Amino acid sequence: MSTVSHPLFARFYARMSRAMETAGAAELRRALLADLSGEVIEVGAGNGLNFAHYPATVSRVIAVEPEPHLLAIARTAAASAPVPVEVVAGVADRLPAGDATLDAAVTSLVLCSVPDQGAALREIRRVLRPGGQLRFLEHVRADTPGLQRVQRVLDATVGPRLLGGCHCNRDTAAAIEGAGFAIDRLDRFLFPASRTPYSFFLRGTARPGLPGGS
Repeated sequence: MSTVSHPLFARFYARMSRAMETAGAAELRRALLADLSGEVIEVGAGNGLNFAHYPATVSRVIAVEPEPHLLAIARTAAASAPVPVEVVAGVADRLPAGDATLDAAVTSLVLCSVPDQGAALREIRRVLRPGGQLRFLEHVRADTPGLQRVQRVLDATVGPRLLGGCHCNRDTAAAIEGAGFAIDRLDRFLFPASRTPYSFFLRGTARPGLPGGS
């Protein structure tokens, strides 16, 4: 299956994400993509808001998105991107790229919603060349037991159903390391600044570990 339909959430997200851009998300995206180069795969491209921020040193972006409504918006965004962007329907655990063929992978606000983080991250590792990198910007588990309990309740009840499969209580940094990446930069912060179940973020860079190692 190369598509995953969340029609109501997709329309809500397309509007909400534009408002988030003016509230600081655009700067987060620029920082995420700064200094990338070569061939890049973006996993879960959404409505294509990252596209405008790719630096000229990127020669090509393969943007993978499973949700049909967001896919259509992303294709429109790709037409005005400063670098070549090919938008394709697909899912995170079956990426349209060969083994060790890409210089970098990008995830932003997607590892919260994939059905299996480990499978998605192992697939990302598969397509990266030796020395390649994963850039990630994700909202994650809170830093206090009380908020973690709230997150678990949300994940077990209304959260994934209302928010396109989103889970807010995932330990994404641990999942990245568990999939065989070595994290070489990790920043944790709140966005927005208020402490809500969905405002705990991390941004970082990871590289595939050596075969048989971490």
